[in-house]
Amino acid sequence: MMGRLFNFWRPFRGAGIRVTRINDAFTEVDVELKLRWYNQNYVGTHFGGSLYAMTDPFYMLMLMHNVGRDYIVWDKAAAIDFKKPGKGLVRAHFRYTLDEIAAVKAIADEKGKYVFTKPVQILNESDEVVAEVQKTI
Repeated sequence: MMGRLFNFWRPFRGAGIRVTRINDAFTEVDVELKLRWYNQNYVGTHFGGSLYAMTDPFYMLMLMHNVGRDYIVWDKAAAIDFKKPGKGLVRAHFRYTLDEIAAVKAIADEKGKYVFTKPVQILNESDEVVAEVQKTI
């Protein structure tokens, strides 16, 4: 159900970004973006802003959901490294393990704050890396 709500969010809908799967624990999210006339750049490949947008909220939202309301979770920074032109369908797979979530909580409890970087790759239909995004949370 939540995936369908994301798909109606105007920034995603306007760019053509689609959430295809969210597991019940909200520790796994799959997102895809098809190349269309309205989301391509001047040279006919995926617009870089759309590639980044498909990665923007997920690690933060997944962590917020899994650590609970006693913790403040915020996106602090991001960097994108474009590896090759994005054509056709591209996708990103977001994953947190339960051990990662437990470690975030433990470090935040011990230090009062925990800032870390988590990567996600954007892959094409041949599983080649189109871009890698580093999310600092």
